[in-house]
Amino acid sequence: MENGEKAVETVVVGNYVEMESEGKDSDMKSKLSNLFWHGGSVYDAWFSCASNQVAQVLLTLPYSFSQLGMLSGILFQLFYGLLGSWTAYLISILYVEYRTRKEREKVNFRNHVIQWFEVLDGLLGKHWRNVGLAFNCTFLLFGSVIQLIACASNIYYINDNLDKRTWTYIFGACCATTVFIPSFHNYRVWSFLGLLMTTYTAWYLTIASILHGQVEGVKHSGPSKLVLYFTGATNILYTFGGHAVTVEIMHAMWKPQKFKSIYLFATLYVLTLTLPSASAVYWAFGDLLLNHSNAFALLPKNLFRDFAVVLMLIHQFITFGFACTPLYFVWEKLIGMHECRSMCKRAAARLPVVIPIWFLAIIFPFFGPINSTVGSLLVSFTVYIIPALAHIFTFRSSAARENAVEQPPRFLGRWTGAFTINAFIVVWVFIVGFGFGGWASMINFVHQIDTFGLFTKCYQCPPPVMASPPPISHPHVNHTRSL
Repeated sequence: MENGEKAVETVVVGNYVEMESEGKDSDMKSKLSNLFWHGGSVYDAWFSCASNQVAQVLLTLPYSFSQLGMLSGILFQLFYGLLGSWTAYLISILYVEYRTRKEREKVNFRNHVIQWFEVLDGLLGKHWRNVGLAFNCTFLLFGSVIQLIACASNIYYINDNLDKRTWTYIFGACCATTVFIPSFHNYRVWSFLGLLMTTYTAWYLTIASILHGQVEGVKHSGPSKLVLYFTGATNILYTFGGHAVTVEIMHAMWKPQKFKSIYLFATLYVLTLTLPSASAVYWAFGDLLLNHSNAFALLPKNLFRDFAVVLMLIHQFITFGFACTPLYFVWEKLIGMHECRSMCKRAAARLPVVIPIWFLAIIFPFFGPINSTVGSLLVSFTVYIIPALAHIFTFRSSAARENAVEQPPRFLGRWTGAFTINAFIVVWVFIVGFGFGGWASMINFVHQIDTFGLFTKCYQCPPPVMASPPPISHPHVNHTRSL
């Protein structure tokens, strides 16, 4: 058995060693290009996971704390952080299992990026593939929409001469340039910079809130309503459900079998950003956050805040690329362009993917509430329920468990422990995340539509200040009677 496992590992590693040596060849030709453009190491994967996981949600988590209360907000972050790390681990195990089986059949993936729905297809059949494809694509579509909405929401706090809808038009055009980034292999410098940007923003929120102090008469009444409580919880579910692109990140690695614990370490780092920032902002502003889903709205305008806004704008461009790139791959495969060598042709073919994202961001500009809706209806299945069920069904037979490339950790009870955790995740996320969370987030989402309307020009913008009318000048009347 041990020899078999080593042989399997050699097959997987061997293929990536070959790819790595090709990378070294190109090193000699262009060291600078390799430094900034070609990433496939464990560190690249860690930066990609951490950078992708915490983006605009950093600005909406204080809003979630106002709905949940301080204690529940902290506990839900820790809880869903662990659940997300476990299901990311499951996805990585299923990817390596699928890839190993295919490479035994001499399948070559040199010009093909493996995606989650293909893993499901290879391990469990076409029905699993179709369900996985539907949920994954819809989630990534709305994940891209959320990044576009966040861009417009943030830039408004620097320049309010244009309304948020106009900013959405502008940033939609800017984000469309991500069609020129071939794959996650080429996000090396962007992932690194993206994490620096969110780190600065998180600590700016923390320090600025503490220095600002509590507003006069601050109230911390959360949780006050059941609807708000589950809406806030599903936003946190969404926060730690950023591993819908796990397979694509793994495929960009030289040695994907080393991915197993990367997402856990990325989550631990992300918690050092989200917990202090959300707690500090909620401590300072309390219930005011219930009507301000973007934390920037309550902090005083100064150079530090404007710098944080600019950094988050750049980071949201990067995260848009993370969410949209798998959609580009699916579209390329659908129209037969995925293995085309010309990047310009592929970029042109990808452009139609951006159009529906642009349109949806203009229809539903509800920054904050849309996160919870996507979290409950899409994230719950895409990155929690489906991976847990897929792991159970893939290894349900004793033969499959015996020949598995990767055995579950011993300290968790091997297969019995793994299946128990999986079953708990399925039940919990279906009832609490999808059930109660879906009910609460849809009520909140419909309330936003009723209050602001679809295609609203400027969601949660302060009302325009009416200029005081100029004094009325009365013409001089001569009251002297004419004789």
